[in-house]
Amino acid sequence: MKLRDDFLWGGATAVNQCEGAYLEDGRGLSSVDVIPAGPDRMPVARGQMKMLACDDRHMYPAHDGIDLYHHYKEDIAMFAEIEVNPISWTK
Repeated sequence: MKLRDDFLWGGATAVNQCEGAYLEDGRGLSSVDVIPAGPDRMPVARGQMKMLACDDRHMYPAHDGIDLYHHYKEDIAMFAEIEVNPISWTK
């Protein structure tokens, strides 16, 4: 199957999947920053277990994500390489 010549590729992410830069430049703690990986993840995410700060017993995936904060120029260049149309970013 061939795609139409005017077909536009797109992509999407959630902030907690990509942001990174945990506590840099005054960012501050967000709710997703205290949701750990592992068996405590869902109880914390559902509010069944309170976790108002990070601890040394858990790993917190949102602290790093894919680190868009430090790599946004490279990431935007990769979108350009695969010809993602930036006009569609705001729609």
